Amino acid sequence: MSGRYPFLFSIPHSGVSVPPEVRGLANLSRREIIFNSDPHTRLLYGFDDAAEALVDFEVSRIFVDPNRAPYEYPPRTRDGVVKVTTQDGTPVYRKGLVPGRELIGTLLQRYYFPFHNRLANLIDAHSIEIAFDCHSMLPTAPPIQKDAGRPRPLFCLSNRGDRNGRPRRKGGLVTCPPEWLSALARSFQDEFDGEGRIAMNDPFRGGFITVAHYRRTRTPWIQVEVNRDLYETDGYIDPETHQVDEARIAELRGRILSAIIGFWEEVPD
Repeated sequence: MSGRYPFLFSIPHSGVSVPPEVRGLANLSRREIIFNSDPHTRLLYGFDDAAEALVDFEVSRIFVDPNRAPYEYPPRTRDGVVKVTTQDGTPVYRKGLVPGRELIGTLLQRYYFPFHNRLANLIDAHSIEIAFDCHSMLPTAPPIQKDAGRPRPLFCLSNRGDRNGRPRRKGGLVTCPPEWLSALARSFQDEFDGEGRIAMNDPFRGGFITVAHYRRTRTPWIQVEVNRDLYETDGYIDPETHQVDEARIAELRGRILSAIIGFWEEVPD
C-alpha cells in the first residue's frame, strides 16, 4: 500500500465548471453555480497522500450529476443526472432551452460515464477495502425539499439503511455493515465532540454512486456529508468571492481524516 490507507475517496460534486455544450443555454450566474455545487469539497476531502485512490469531478452537478442514475433526466425528473431547477427552484436553463435527449446523451458520454469508469477502474486496480463518497450539505433543507427549513446535522453518514445503519427491511441492501457505520459515527462524534450531531442516514441515505459501485464489487461504501456551516459562516468565507479561509479548511480536513483513520483502526480484521 506504500504507506497509504486502503481507501478510495469519491468527490463527485466538487466541480463548478460549465460544459461547453450547454454554455449558451444556462440561466445561472457564476455565484449561483458555485452555491448549488459542493464548493470546497475537493479541499476538504483532499486526502491524496493518505489514500490509495481519489476521484473528483470538474463539471458542476447542476449540469451533470454523477450521483444520479443515467436514466433520471428531464422530463422524467427535475433533479436527475441533468437538472431543470436548482435547490431553491431557480431554472437552470433559459426558457425553451432545456437539453433534449441527444444533448443529454452527449453529456453522459463525455462526462458522466468517464467518471464512473474511473471509479470502477481504480477499485479493480488497487487494494481498496472501503470507499467514501464525499459531499457537503446546506445547514438547513432548501425550499424545494420535503423537509424544507429543517436543520441539518454536523455530519450525515449513510449506507442506505435506517438511522442505526441497519437494513430498512429484512434482506434490504446496505452498502457497508451497520457496525462499521456506527463505529464511524462514534469516531466523528469523538473528533467533533460538542460541536453538533452526527447522524446516520438522516437526512441522506446515500445516492447512486454508493449503491451502483457496491453492487458491482461488494466493496463497502459510505456516503459522508459535512455541514457547510463548519466553514461558510462569517469569519470563514468572503461573501463576494466565495473564497474560504484556507486555515479553517486545512483544520477540518485534518480532523475529518483523523476521524476516518480512527474508525478504520478499530475495525476488526
